[in-house]
Amino acid sequence: MFAPSGRVRGVAKHGTAGTRTDDVHRELRSDILGGRLVPGSRLKFPELCERYRVSVGAAREALTRLIAEGLVKNQAHQGYIVTPLSHEDLADLTRARVEIESLVLRLSVLEGDVQWESRAVAAHHVLERAVFLSKDEPGHPTDEWTAAHAAFHLALIDGCTNRRLLGTARSLREEAELYRQWSVSFGQEPDRDFAGEHRALLEAAIGREADRAAELIREHIAHTAQLLISVATDEPGTGQDTGTAPSPGIR
Repeated sequence: MFAPSGRVRGVAKHGTAGTRTDDVHRELRSDILGGRLVPGSRLKFPELCERYRVSVGAAREALTRLIAEGLVKNQAHQGYIVTPLSHEDLADLTRARVEIESLVLRLSVLEGDVQWESRAVAAHHVLERAVFLSKDEPGHPTDEWTAAHAAFHLALIDGCTNRRLLGTARSLREEAELYRQWSVSFGQEPDRDFAGEHRALLEAAIGREADRAAELIREHIAHTAQLLISVATDEPGTGQDTGTAPSPGIR
């Protein structure tokens, strides 16, 4: 379902079909990752067309793109829905991310040039200065921090010259964003130093410590997954794990 605000998005009716599709894709993606569209909710064309002021064709193309990004699913008898959250899905997603993103970061450290280093340092600078929680929504990271966080992690792996591996790592990270946005406790662990983790990742990367960077990102992903699993609505599957021992309070 749509968020309570119910505001109509300002996607323009003018321009090419490609432009309208790009606009509604960007708006939908923002609403999903911003928590304004609930995981598991149906995405009906009449509502989408009215809300985003686009044609059925443009809405359908945007949804197809979001399926490829893992943010939307097309299920029999239900149609298009925002990807639901589940323990099994998070466990599978985390195992894939731990293996692939650590590999891609390692390659990035080995292959990245000076321009890559500069982009990573700049992205970290922005992240350090982004406001994490706002007074209006103290339970969720701000859009500013979310964007800066994503940009930093993408900058770290952008030195990898294997575009297929890099594309896969990016796609998996996008899927994980749903869990971060819907976690009521993400970033609120009193003993966890998020800033320190990100700083250590940057230092290992630009210090060309490929093995250390890969190990740090594995720990970073697995630790976060153990926290995020608390937002899933199903029961944990037998034998499912996220690559590390359960943190206190996570079942």
